[in-house]
Amino acid sequence: MKIVFFGTPQFAVPTLEKLLNHSEFEVLAVVTQPDKRRERGNKLTPTPVKAIATAHNLPVWQPERVKKDTETLSKLKQLDADVFVVVAYGQILSAKILNMPKLACINVHGSILPKYRGAAPIQWCLYNGERETGITTMLMDVGMDTGAMLQIATTPIGLLDNAQDLADRLAEIGGDLLVETLLKLERKEIQPIPQDNLAATYAPLIQKPDYGLDWSKSAIQLHNQIRGFYPNCTATFRDNLFKITASAPLGSVGDRVPPELQDLIHKLPDLSSTSDKPGIVVSIVKGLGAIVQTGEGLLLLREVQLAGKRPQSGWDFVNGSRLTVGEVFGAGS
Repeated sequence: MKIVFFGTPQFAVPTLEKLLNHSEFEVLAVVTQPDKRRERGNKLTPTPVKAIATAHNLPVWQPERVKKDTETLSKLKQLDADVFVVVAYGQILSAKILNMPKLACINVHGSILPKYRGAAPIQWCLYNGERETGITTMLMDVGMDTGAMLQIATTPIGLLDNAQDLADRLAEIGGDLLVETLLKLERKEIQPIPQDNLAATYAPLIQKPDYGLDWSKSAIQLHNQIRGFYPNCTATFRDNLFKITASAPLGSVGDRVPPELQDLIHKLPDLSSTSDKPGIVVSIVKGLGAIVQTGEGLLLLREVQLAGKRPQSGWDFVNGSRLTVGEVFGAGS
C-alpha cells in the first residue's frame, strides 16, 4: 500500500514509525508544517515528523498553505498514492487533496468521536474530567473531524495523568490502530460508521486566558485544568506569576486516589476542614508540599515552576521559598 503521510508534532511520530517498519506499507513522501524558530539561539528547528522522515531519506514537503501550494499539489497528484494518512498535521486539507488517493484519506484523531472534535481533544477531555478517552481512525471529509468512523481504541485516564502522559500513550495506540485499520480497509473488513452530529463536542485551541487558575474553583476543577493544560497553568505567589505543573485533589475522588495520597488523607484528619479564603496555604506536608484551600476541597501542589527556573517538586518549592501556612496564592493570568 503506497502512502503519503501528513503530520507535524511528536504525537504523529509513532504512527509514521509503525508505517515505516511494516512490510505491507510504502511511505512515498511526508508533508509537514514549515520549520519554526525556537527561543534558544533562534535557530530553525525541524518538526519531529520531519526529523524522522529525513532519517529515512524520504521526500519532505513543507508548504505554508498546502491547499494553495500548486507545486505540492502537483507532486501529490503525481505520486498516485493509495492512501493519505493524516495525524495532527495542523492544516485543513481541501476537497481536491482529499480526493487524490485511490483508497481513502484517513485521519488518526485523539478522542472517541464524535466527542472532542477539533485541535485539542486530549487537553479538553482532561479539563472536563473524563475517565476514558481513546483514538478514532476516520475517513476524512471537508468538515472538522466529521468523517465516518472506521475503528476506535480506548484507554482509561488515571487521576494523575496529564496531557503529556496521555498524548504519549495515545500516540502509541494510534499507530497500532492505524496499521490495523489500513489492513482491514484493504481487505474490505471495515464498514464506516457515520458520526452522530447531535452528540458532537468541540475542543478548540487553548488560549492564554485558559491557563489562569482561579482558586474559587473546586480542587478537582483546578486539578483537571492543571493537568489538562500542562505545563502552562499559572497562579501568583508573592506578587510574581509562576506555574503549577502537577497537583492532586484531596478528598471526593473515590477509588481513583493513588495509594500515596490515600495515606496522606489518613494521616491528616483535618483535610475536610475549610477556610473562607480560597488560595490560602492550610498545611505543609513534609516530603510532598503545600496544601491549598480552594472554593471546594483542598489541593496538593506536587510540582511548580518559578519564572526563569526549572520545574521543582512541591517540597523543594516549600523549602526554597520558605513557604508558611497562612500565605495566600493569587489567581493566574
